[in-house]
Amino acid sequence: MPKRSAKTHEPARGSLIRASRTPRVQVYLTPEQERALDARLARIEGHLTAVRRMLAEHQDCNSLLVQLAAIKAALNQAIIVLLESHMDACIIACAIDEESRTALEGLKEAMAIVLRKT
Repeated sequence: MPKRSAKTHEPARGSLIRASRTPRVQVYLTPEQERALDARLARIEGHLTAVRRMLAEHQDCNSLLVQLAAIKAALNQAIIVLLESHMDACIIACAIDEESRTALEGLKEAMAIVLRKT
């Protein structure tokens, strides 16, 4: 993903620009995607707080491990959403031909599989 910078005046093809009083920033998520990702991260944050409470209550290691694995899976899903958005806005939008787009779609699917299995 290109670095966000106040000096950036040309957005990547397919990226969104949000108007505000602050310097223009490239945005790679639609407002809906951003809300969904923020909600997912808030759920992860709440889950992590609950696990910290479990730790303070000296709950058993197996229970903690199960909950941490759930947090890891949820975080992987957040990463997938962000990577897919990046690929759509920054990479696929810049692909020249259909063969390139097809190859990038395959990469997107492969990355999702790998992240879901870790």
